[in-house]
Amino acid sequence: MMSKKKDNGVPGLCRTRWSRSINPADTWKEYPRPAMVRASYINLNGMWDYCFTPSPNIPARFEGQLPVPFSPEAPLSGVGRRLSPDEFLWYRRSFTLRKQQKDQRVLLHFGAVDQECAVFVNGKPAGEHTGGYLPFTLDITDITVEASNEILVRVRDYSDTSCYSRGKQKLDKGGMFYTAQSGIWQTVWLELVPDPYISAVHFTPDYDGSCCRVRITAGGRRKGGPIRCTVRPETEEDKQYRDDPARPAAGKQSSGAVCVRTFSPDREAVLPLPGFHAWTPEDPFLYHATLEMEDDRVECYFAMRKCDIQTGSDGLRRIFLNNSPYMQTGVLDQGYWPDGLYTAPCDEAFIYDIRAMKDLGFNMLRKHIKIEPQRWYYHCDRLGMLVWQDMVCGGSSYRHWFVTYLATLFNAMHITIKDGRHSRFLLSRRDAEGRKQFLRETKETIEALRVHPSIVCWVPFNEGWGQFDALKIADFVRSLDSTRLIDHASGWFDQKGGDLCSLHYYFFTLKFRPEPVRALALTEFGGYSWQVPGHSYSEKLYGYGKYDSRQALTEGYRRLLSSTILPAVKQGISATIYTQLSDVEEEVNGLYTYDREILKPDGETVRKLNQELKDAVNRH
Repeated sequence: MMSKKKDNGVPGLCRTRWSRSINPADTWKEYPRPAMVRASYINLNGMWDYCFTPSPNIPARFEGQLPVPFSPEAPLSGVGRRLSPDEFLWYRRSFTLRKQQKDQRVLLHFGAVDQECAVFVNGKPAGEHTGGYLPFTLDITDITVEASNEILVRVRDYSDTSCYSRGKQKLDKGGMFYTAQSGIWQTVWLELVPDPYISAVHFTPDYDGSCCRVRITAGGRRKGGPIRCTVRPETEEDKQYRDDPARPAAGKQSSGAVCVRTFSPDREAVLPLPGFHAWTPEDPFLYHATLEMEDDRVECYFAMRKCDIQTGSDGLRRIFLNNSPYMQTGVLDQGYWPDGLYTAPCDEAFIYDIRAMKDLGFNMLRKHIKIEPQRWYYHCDRLGMLVWQDMVCGGSSYRHWFVTYLATLFNAMHITIKDGRHSRFLLSRRDAEGRKQFLRETKETIEALRVHPSIVCWVPFNEGWGQFDALKIADFVRSLDSTRLIDHASGWFDQKGGDLCSLHYYFFTLKFRPEPVRALALTEFGGYSWQVPGHSYSEKLYGYGKYDSRQALTEGYRRLLSSTILPAVKQGISATIYTQLSDVEEEVNGLYTYDREILKPDGETVRKLNQELKDAVNRH
């Protein structure tokens, strides 16, 4: 696949339009946590020293430099080297602190480091973290100095050789599994915060009660005092402040405030919002909240929306948005990039994908067994894109003869396989440590992402990959967040729990029966393939149903939607998720090519069919 190297040292067929113009060492400078903005912010992305070692000992010398947050396996890193499970990857860089104010805390944030890491500051242990997809924060106040400081990060990545969460990564890539990547792949940054400080914010909209419930968690060594919360409709200045915290925010005054409340940390407070403006994909209206606690000040946002299951006027259980039936037309979004792998080349690339899908008439993305940086969810919040968020799958090696081939046949025959203790061998979940890790990461995923109003559904398991005790997991998710839908087992191994009967349709005949409690959702279908010369990753081709031209692909897509999917929607399907947004490596079944240059089916045909799906439900 590799052509000669071009701009920024990235091979031609691994490039996107963005990697032609960016400097990898100077990208991802945007504020990384737009749902909770503080003016004190030091971005640590850029060139870090790196070294691969066979042992966990600190290396005597480093091999070169790479641009964080691009993994060494990503073409944009310029390294072109894979971290093996028996190796260690080291990072090193320095930063300088100004003279600290009294009681100030220094927080070191990592967006995500794949898969295990240990962090040292000035030669002293700062903390460790396991799990390659979630953010974590270290308080490094006591081991920093008011001068130059050194960070060392040691990484180990077992990829698919352990029970840890890995998503679609595979050392022996191919087909529906992709290049394994490692190391730091999201933004690293510092905050200087007062003591005490606001450490977490949870907004929970109560749509029927015309209010929003909020709980603020305080951090630091001292107990936090009263919190003043000022709520107003978001302004253009607020949006700009999220990208540049040095810009003065409009929230310094309470001008335009619709609600002002004072309450204590770690206790739920109610923000009354009579006559509120609701959030929808068509009108993604956000409220802005300024939180002040002693010397700390944070800018946040939330939205008023409700997503649940109700009975439509046709007597069928349907997904409702804001108490009205709402057809969710979605796309599977795996978040892979030819130049950055897990890391998009820049923030603009995120925006492009979301807007491209909205332009085609889709109103939902299923983020498939990957967790994105917070900025991706922020763009979905502000642009108006519903999100179904998968948990990241793990476990031992998958038995594809069972979870793919035999499970597909069982699904067509309406044969249910239980996922309890006796199925753990077949579903790759015998390891107790892996099950505990999954529960821990599920909790951390919800805690990290629940602030985003675009997310309307949690998806714990996909097609039996590492699935176990899905009914108990659904109850666990419900205990953490009762305000969103739960698709407890997307695909084959339905345990009759959650809010949705979740169907995947690639082969055989689409058969289903409406249920009295749960709604029906077609959570994967299609996957039609067309390999576009000059825009494909390799000569290999993986997909479901192969076409050789735009015209043929468009006609196949039109026939599938018109003859099978639209009638199914009229009979009770409340959400559809087409596979997929873009090609990924050998998998060439995307609406767009892997480089996002070519829209493969006719866009007007896709828009027209999406509108027909919406009209079939929303008119009720």
